[in-house]
Amino acid sequence: MATESVMTRACLIGVFETGYGKLDAGPAELAQRAALGAVKDAGIGPQDIALVVLSNSMGGTLSGQDMVRAQVWLRGLGFGDTPMLNIENACAGGASAVYNAMLAVRAGIGPVLVVAVEKMFTGSRELTIDALERGLPADLRSVYASRFEDAPSLLMGFNALWARQMVADGRATVEEIAAAAVKARRHGSMNPLAQHRTPLSLEDVLDAPPVVDPLTRPMCSSFTDGACGVVLAADDGRSPVLRGAVVVSGDGSMDWHDRTAALASSLWTVTGLEAADVDVIEVHDVTAAEEIWTLEAIGLFAQGAAGAATVSGRTTFGGDGPLVNPSGGLIARGHPVGATGLAQIVEVTHHLRGTAGDRQQSGARIGVTFNCGGITDGDASVMVATAIEAR
Repeated sequence: MATESVMTRACLIGVFETGYGKLDAGPAELAQRAALGAVKDAGIGPQDIALVVLSNSMGGTLSGQDMVRAQVWLRGLGFGDTPMLNIENACAGGASAVYNAMLAVRAGIGPVLVVAVEKMFTGSRELTIDALERGLPADLRSVYASRFEDAPSLLMGFNALWARQMVADGRATVEEIAAAAVKARRHGSMNPLAQHRTPLSLEDVLDAPPVVDPLTRPMCSSFTDGACGVVLAADDGRSPVLRGAVVVSGDGSMDWHDRTAALASSLWTVTGLEAADVDVIEVHDVTAAEEIWTLEAIGLFAQGAAGAATVSGRTTFGGDGPLVNPSGGLIARGHPVGATGLAQIVEVTHHLRGTAGDRQQSGARIGVTFNCGGITDGDASVMVATAIEAR
C-alpha cells in the first residue's frame, strides 16, 4: 500500500442511523432521513457534498426501483447536480460503498456522503425470500434448492450446513452457539435502535422454534428495514480515520471461512495492524454460529476456542477479549441487507468517538468490521473488511 499524506486520509465526520425493524417508511423516506442526518451530524449542508454513493440490494425486486436509486430516492434534498453512484453488492453493499468513498477522498474528492438503505418488509414473505436468494447465482439456484429442501431459504441452508459442520468437527457446541445468540440479544437490549431489544436466556434460545437443524429462530438474523449514512472527508485531525479497507470477490474456488481468513490476513497487511490490536469489532453474524467461526477465522481466537470464550464472557462488556457486536449484530440490531455493512461501520465509529452511550467500549482505539455478501458454491461472493482508528 502506498504511503499517503495526512491530508489524503479519509475520516468519518458524520454518522446517522434511522433505527431498524419493521418500519412504516418506504426506502425513499428512509434514505432521505439517513442522508440528511449524516450531513447534519457532519456540520455541513447538502450543497457541500461532492459525491453521493448509495447502497441498496433489494429495491428492484421489492420496491420497483431497478435503477438510479440514489437519484430517485434522494431527489429534492438540495444535492442539485452532485454526482451520485449506486452500489449493489448483496449484504456487503454498505461496506463496499464506504470503500469507494474512501478511494474518492484519497483522490481529493470530498466530502462524500454514503447512504445505505433496505426495505425488506413489503407484505410478502415469499417475495422477500426470492429477493434474498438473488444473492446466489441464478444458474445454480435449482441445484441448491434440491440440496437444501429442509431449509426455509437457500441462504439459511448453507448457514445450517456450516453450523452442523462446526458441531461435528468439535469447533463449537450447540450451547456455545446459543450463547452467542444470548449475547447478541443482551447487546441489542442496550441499543435503542436495534430491531430485537428483549434479552433471552440460554434456555429461551435452545427451546425456541427451529429454523433448520441446529439453528433456532433467535440464532438467526431476520428481515429488517432501516437506513444509515456517513460522511467521509479529508482528515480533519479530530474524527475517526479509516486506517484501511480490503474488498475481495469469491468465485466458488474457496471455502467461505478460508476466504474470511485470507481477507483478514490482507487487512492486517494493508493496515499494519494485527488481531490483538482490535478493541471493538462488528462481524457478519447472519447466524450465531457464523460469529463464532468468524472470530476464529480472522485470528482473534484459536480454532475451537471462540465458543468457550463467548460462554465465559470474554467477548462482551468487561471481557478481556475485543468487544464483539456491541450493536447486537445482525441477529439483534437487524440485517437490512444493503445497509448492514454501513451499520457496522457506524457502530464502530460511535465507539471510537466515545458516543456509544450505555454500550460504550472504554478506551476504544481500533475498530474493525467484517461484512460479507452473496454465496457462490459455498464461497462468499464478496467480502469487505474495514479498520478505523480513533483520534
